[in-house]
Amino acid sequence: MTPFEVVAVLLAGVAAGTINTVVGSGTLITFPTLLAFGVPPVTANVSNTIGLVPGSVSGAIGYRRELDGQRPRVLRLSGASLLGGTAGAALLLVLPDGAFTAIVPVLILLGLVLVVFQPRISAWVARRHEGIGGLPYHGTWWVWPAVFVTGVYGGYFGAAQGVLLMAVMGIGINETLQRLNGVKNVLAALVNAVAGLIFAIVAPVDWWVVLIIGIGSVIGGQLGATVGRRLPSAVLRVVIVVVGVVALSVFLLT
Repeated sequence: MTPFEVVAVLLAGVAAGTINTVVGSGTLITFPTLLAFGVPPVTANVSNTIGLVPGSVSGAIGYRRELDGQRPRVLRLSGASLLGGTAGAALLLVLPDGAFTAIVPVLILLGLVLVVFQPRISAWVARRHEGIGGLPYHGTWWVWPAVFVTGVYGGYFGAAQGVLLMAVMGIGINETLQRLNGVKNVLAALVNAVAGLIFAIVAPVDWWVVLIIGIGSVIGGQLGATVGRRLPSAVLRVVIVVVGVVALSVFLLT
C-alpha cells in the first residue's frame, strides 16, 4: 500500500470505530474505502471484520458505565450473538464469491435505508418505552432469536448491525437507550470477534489492512464513547450515506 492509502485506511478505521460505537454502521466507511484501493470484495470484507474487532472492544469498554448492572442480560444475549456470528461467517465462506458480489449491494442499500430512517426508528422506540411496562428483565421472548438473526447478518456483512440491534432491543427490552447502546457494543464486538476468528483461519485475509484498520478503530472506539456522543447525528448519517452511495457505485460499475 502507498503512504496515501495507508493514511486513508487508517482514517477510515478511526471513523468506523467512532461510528460503530455511536451509530453502528462503520463498515459503510471502511468497506468501500478498501474497494476503492483495489482490495477484492471478499478479502475486504473479512479483513475489515477482523480489523474492527479491537475497535468494537474499545467502544464496549468506553460504555462500561452504561453496562453496570446488566451482566445477566449481556450473558444471555451473548449466546445469540456468538451463534449468529458463527452462522453468518460460515455462510460467507460457503456461498460462492459471485453470491457475495450480488448480495452486498443489497445489504449496503439496506444499511443505508436503516441509517436514513434511524431517527424515526429511535423516535418510535422512545414512544414504545413510554407505554411499555412490566416486561421481563431479558425482554420479550422474541428478542433472543432476533438478536441471533442480527448476528447472522453481522457475521456475513456487518453494516448497520448496530442499528438493527438497537431496534430489536429497544422494542423488546424495557431499558434506557443509552444502556442498551452499551449492550449493543458488546454484542457487536462478539459477532465481529467470532466471525473474525473463523476468517483468520480459513479466509483470504490482508493482514496489513487488518493492522491499519485495527489501530484506527481502537482510537475511534474511544472517540465514539467520548467526543463522538457530542457530534450531531445528522452529520454522521450524511457521511455514511455518501460513502455508501460510493460503495454501490463501485459495485455496479465493476
